Amino acid sequence: MPAGVSWSRYLRMYGACILAMFAGAQAVHQYYLPDLSIPEVPPKPGELKTELLGLKLREAVAQQQMKEEPKTN
Repeated sequence: MPAGVSWSRYLRMYGACILAMFAGAQAVHQYYLPDLSIPEVPPKPGELKTELLGLKLREAVAQQQMKEEPKTN
């Protein structure tokens, strides 16, 4: 056996290490809960409000400029 210990002591330490690993993983999972607000399917381009705000602002400025330009004939 490694390090000159008996089989019973080795198996007890191995079991304790496995239990500590599982308990630590569970504690980390409880502390850092998954963010369930993130959708599984990503949104299509243009669906996010942050993307639309800039687009709407540019369109509004462009329409305002079109209205202000004098027509020359």
